Amino acid sequence: MSDLPFKGRVALVTGASRGIGRAVALGLAKAGAHVVITARSLSQLESLDDEIQAAGGAATLLHLDLKKGDRIDQLGPTLFQRWEKLDILIANAGILGPLSPLGHITEDGFLTTIDVNLNANWRLIRTLDPLLKRSDAGRAVFVTSGAAKGTYAYWGPYAASKAGLEALVKSWAAELENTNVRANLINPGATRTQMRAKAFPGENSATLPAPEDLVPLFLELASPLCQRNGDVVKFRDWRPEDEPSSTRSPAEVAGTAEL
Repeated sequence: MSDLPFKGRVALVTGASRGIGRAVALGLAKAGAHVVITARSLSQLESLDDEIQAAGGAATLLHLDLKKGDRIDQLGPTLFQRWEKLDILIANAGILGPLSPLGHITEDGFLTTIDVNLNANWRLIRTLDPLLKRSDAGRAVFVTSGAAKGTYAYWGPYAASKAGLEALVKSWAAELENTNVRANLINPGATRTQMRAKAFPGENSATLPAPEDLVPLFLELASPLCQRNGDVVKFRDWRPEDEPSSTRSPAEVAGTAEL
């Protein structure tokens, strides 16, 4: 296999300024893809760009706030003007939103969570679907959570947004069945990210998998060879069966790994 399996492919990564998005963007660039990195923090994107260039990769920076729907709608035409296609979409960006009893959550807190985690992804699908279909093997990967099951108290807005996202992506995947595009979701589980630290401030983050650990799974689903479609892939289930149990985090043992 080539050392650059994604050479010549164009990838868009949302939420690329930190955490999982940053790690996946760097992984794609190292594998040869030209990566369009988006986030609200331009300074963090510039830092990532420096790291990508140092690794011999190439990136295009795009300052993007997913709460601004009109900016998302411009993505398709903008990318078409330069590349005329999109090979890979990594829709990683999301927010935790308020963790509180539903009766205490403000309208703004609820709607913002739904807007960023669900509505923005619908806009991404709408504007990028034609470009992905122009690829020989368009691949889209979204990020979900075990919270989508709706069984955790105080996670209402986030749970609703992720449940909606799963239904949205699965519906789109069904539409894509007879095309060259495939769409799937990844449930990272407990991962060493700022969002996780905010949700579980007392947790020892050193016991959790790092964002870099998830990169091979994202690259597998982004590969032209991948034929999965409409699946939710749990990182903890995807990992090798012979992984020593000692590497499992306390969160996984306690059953909160899906969050």
